[in-house]
Amino acid sequence: MLTVALVVLEALQARYPAAMANKRNNNTVRIIGGRWRSRRLPVADVPGLRPSGDRTRETLFNWLAPHVPGARVLDAFAGSGALGLEALSRGAQHAVLVEQHPVCVAALQENVALLGAQAEVVRADVRQWLRRSPASVPFDVVFLDPPFADDDIEQLCTLLVERAWLAPGALVYIEQPDAASAKMPAALQLSKSRTVGKVSIALYEWSRTGADE
Repeated sequence: MLTVALVVLEALQARYPAAMANKRNNNTVRIIGGRWRSRRLPVADVPGLRPSGDRTRETLFNWLAPHVPGARVLDAFAGSGALGLEALSRGAQHAVLVEQHPVCVAALQENVALLGAQAEVVRADVRQWLRRSPASVPFDVVFLDPPFADDDIEQLCTLLVERAWLAPGALVYIEQPDAASAKMPAALQLSKSRTVGKVSIALYEWSRTGADE
């Protein structure tokens, strides 16, 4: 059914490009690099769902280019799956996509199946999920892109460090409103940051030295 829906969407876009432009942008997400480059995937129609834009993802994955191949990835507020699936497209080994909304979870499962992606979709409140002890190998890359109404980035990062979710040298990406700020655990050292429009993006590296201070 997803394949049929995409074919119909592409046909309408070709025939009525102006009329369909807004609908296409709102209901699909485009993978911008790697083996699935330019693939568009359906996005669940859920209020407040805000996939990271192409420009933001391009900047992020330029930063991550040397680190993604072979990486284990956690997309902690998966939503559309734009970050986790982009990482898999660019050579990540495996991704865990954690999402609480049932409609988003169903869409993620369908997109993972459509791509044949090496990904596990978990329906859970990520705050509770991170409080447990990891059952597998720690993550090399973590994406934290919560709804902009949330303000618990510091707590989430503390759980990543204290519950041993991070592999040595792991990278944690954080996306927030430009005006937001959070006091990060000492174990996470700022590597890169930038403002893209009204969004603040930053990349932190897990440091054993900082953890031991």
